Amino acid sequence: MLRNFVGYIDSVKARDPAPRSRAEILLYPGVWSLAFHRVAHRLYRARLFFLARLVNHMARFLTGNDIHPGARIGKRFFIDHGFTVIGETAEIGDDVTLYQNVTLGGTDPANGIAGKRHPTLHDGVIVGSGAQVLGPVQVGARARVGANAVVTKNVPEGATMVGIPARQMLVDVTAYQRDFVPYGTPCSDCFDPEKQKLEMLQCEVEQLQKRLAELMVERQTPHIPDADTLFEDRDRA
Repeated sequence: MLRNFVGYIDSVKARDPAPRSRAEILLYPGVWSLAFHRVAHRLYRARLFFLARLVNHMARFLTGNDIHPGARIGKRFFIDHGFTVIGETAEIGDDVTLYQNVTLGGTDPANGIAGKRHPTLHDGVIVGSGAQVLGPVQVGARARVGANAVVTKNVPEGATMVGIPARQMLVDVTAYQRDFVPYGTPCSDCFDPEKQKLEMLQCEVEQLQKRLAELMVERQTPHIPDADTLFEDRDRA
């Protein structure tokens, strides 16, 4: 158990450069939120719903994070900062990172299967600050949701989603291959989806202009018959 706890603290330190020691991480509200939730979730599964809610209420008061006791959370989960809301039927895999003001919420209570109203985040997902993932959607492993994005549809594995509504964008391969990308939000202008569309259109226009120039040259070049053609025309005459 001690080894697992130290491993969890080290996983937090690997994702956050701010702490100077392991002891400092013990003061993080996200760490305490997870500890309270482990207790509340056990009480919830034991059908001690009032006690589970009581622990949840204490955790929300002390940490600013509201994690429903029914939410299922995997290993090495980390909330950086606070004010995050996680719904009852949310499911979170291993090594998931959420930043401040994230909402894993529901939409229409009747649109889920078997009461599933909240999202499922698979292993290694990163959700940036202010983002909302709504409804019983699947967010694939190692996917990234940018700051303030609103996700209402399934996200493919390894995708990076930005905007409202969230749209998938291209990411440089060197950035994708990194083990962890802080904040889950590309900051370079070259990753702007609208700019990418303009660049693709510009490329297509350039290709069309090149082809048009080739056709114009072919049209303006006079056709000079070869010797065989001249002899054939003379014989026919």
